[in-house]
Amino acid sequence: MNSRSELGKPTSGKRRLRDLLLLKDNRVCADCGAPDPKWASANIGVFICLKCCGIHRSLGRHISKVLSVTLDDWSEEDIDAMIEVGGNASANSIYEAFFPEGYSKPGPNASHEDRMRFIRSKYELQEFLKPSLRIDSGKSALKPSFSKKLMNSFRSSNSSKRSECSDGMVEFIGVLKVKVLYGTNLAIRDMLSSDPYVVLTLGQQTVQTSVMGSNLNPVWNEELMLSVPQQYGPLRVRVFDYDTFSADDIMGEAEVDLQPLITSAMAYGDPGMFGNMQIGKWLKSHDNALMEDSTINIVDEKVKQEIPLKLQNVESGELYLELEWVALEQ
Repeated sequence: MNSRSELGKPTSGKRRLRDLLLLKDNRVCADCGAPDPKWASANIGVFICLKCCGIHRSLGRHISKVLSVTLDDWSEEDIDAMIEVGGNASANSIYEAFFPEGYSKPGPNASHEDRMRFIRSKYELQEFLKPSLRIDSGKSALKPSFSKKLMNSFRSSNSSKRSECSDGMVEFIGVLKVKVLYGTNLAIRDMLSSDPYVVLTLGQQTVQTSVMGSNLNPVWNEELMLSVPQQYGPLRVRVFDYDTFSADDIMGEAEVDLQPLITSAMAYGDPGMFGNMQIGKWLKSHDNALMEDSTINIVDEKVKQEIPLKLQNVESGELYLELEWVALEQ
């Protein structure tokens, strides 16, 4: 087990930073999606590419403190702030929560002008940020741990709602309702069809749907519930073919990143205080199973997210889910 003195060593700090960079959402630029970013904004908490790095520098260190992941010396404060934010997905769920309808981010080949316009709007003008979280960058400089403190500001509003469960000493922060809607073009595992069912796993918890006999396009519309611990990982989704006399065959799998949903929900607090609106987004990438970007919305005072998944490690099949986040009350 590492001591605080060991974590304070430069090599240890750089290793922690590299480990953070290896997370799938951090392997592309937070602003344009270019692969293999080698720069970071330490006070915002995102990894960025060389082209976007130049624009960040032009904003000034009071807005974006740019450091090289490999070349610059990092302070413990900067590293702790990056790790606390969690990287690109977590930061973007806040800084990109209010994209106008039809708005699209610049891509890796975008012009300098398009990048400049987007990055200024995102960080300097804070046009896509929740209004109550905006600060006047012209009057108050952003400290190195700005995004860390920003994350803490909305997490703290939910800290009193966390409940410590008697199941060991696991601390739960909320309940995830997963409605398994339907599947399409599922793989054949019997003679001409399959008998599919869906298994969801989160940590040590596993739940499953009913079996749909001889159906490659099943409609379940079944709601399953899972408790979400404070230290949560991805939701694992697997589809199986039920067999009476042999082991059930796998029909594909996928992982769902819960961080965009939970981070967005915590940022807004009580959804009953808002009308129907988009509050976040999980972006499609080559590292996840999304078929298209998945938006997070407040719908009828509930935080929901529709997720279309292309099943992995299988010849065919899509699965459609609807998530609902329910924070634990006192």
